[in-house]
Amino acid sequence: MATAPVTVVPRLKLGSQGMEVSAQGLGCMGMSAFYGPPKPEPDMVGLIHHAVAAGVTLLDSSDIYGPHTNEILLGKALLGGVRERVELATKFGISFADGKREVRGDPAYVRAACEGSLERLGVSCIDLYYQHRVDTRVPIEVTLPLGGAAAACACVACVHRSRPPA
Repeated sequence: MATAPVTVVPRLKLGSQGMEVSAQGLGCMGMSAFYGPPKPEPDMVGLIHHAVAAGVTLLDSSDIYGPHTNEILLGKALLGGVRERVELATKFGISFADGKREVRGDPAYVRAACEGSLERLGVSCIDLYYQHRVDTRVPIEVTLPLGGAAAACACVACVHRSRPPA
């Protein structure tokens, strides 16, 4: 029986801190939120496993997707040795309470969001933790100080911003 050729996904350096990821990543948002109803969990875990088997190593989520259900789904997919084969990215910056979304960047929120993401993902370290939206009420130096709230809550390899203000 012939075996299928192995697909090699090129890798690239992400940012200036030495993280290397697959050139193709897998954004997991649509699995749990925003594009119709959540998809069946076994199908989505299978999709994540298929992507990783094909050479995709960058998996992206956010605490607002669901909210929270996407990170829980991703955490289930990371079991069985998958975590050791991927770079894990997730975001903070949009809280959801009382049916309302709010952009937040205060250190107490960042720390709580980080701890929540670590728990839902079932990991001890987030490879890339980045700010989903910028809270214009909080200076970025307060939200993301070097060694700040996110880094203090647990192991976070890199902290960055998504969608910086113009």
